[in-house]
Amino acid sequence: MGLIKQLTRVAVRRYGAAMSREGGDDDLPIQTGALPWRLAGKKIEILLVTSRRSGRWKIPKGWPMAGMSLAEAAAQEAFEEAGVRGTVDPNPIGRFRRNKQLLALGAIEVDIVVHHMWVDREFTSWPELGQRKRKWFKAKEAAKRVDSPELGTMILNAAKSPRNGSAIP
Repeated sequence: MGLIKQLTRVAVRRYGAAMSREGGDDDLPIQTGALPWRLAGKKIEILLVTSRRSGRWKIPKGWPMAGMSLAEAAAQEAFEEAGVRGTVDPNPIGRFRRNKQLLALGAIEVDIVVHHMWVDREFTSWPELGQRKRKWFKAKEAAKRVDSPELGTMILNAAKSPRNGSAIP
């Protein structure tokens, strides 16, 4: 069995409800992502990063990590890719599918579970500085910049009701 399928099966068993799909394929690899946001005055801003290869705008995301919940792994990806820390909601706000190019395997379809992340700290130095750009966008602009229409809709919906931990402002 491939490593990605093994990781997915472990994540499905471990994270149960957060990973469930109605009528879906549990063998689909899963990634976890953070939707970093902050308040700029009374407006919500969304932080996007560029991918390393294509330079397209995306949310920080990555594979599940041993010993971490999906929300914790999403927070770690946000730090590594975008240089931010904050409060990540343990309850996902949604999921979307995307084709991912892997050097060894070619294109595979992955399911990305997305968590709100209220950013309270932005670093000037972080692990992937120099490999990616990061930029704050108004929600409407962020929704236009990402490749996935499902993620764009999720961004717009999230901007209407952002969550800081479990509280909705």
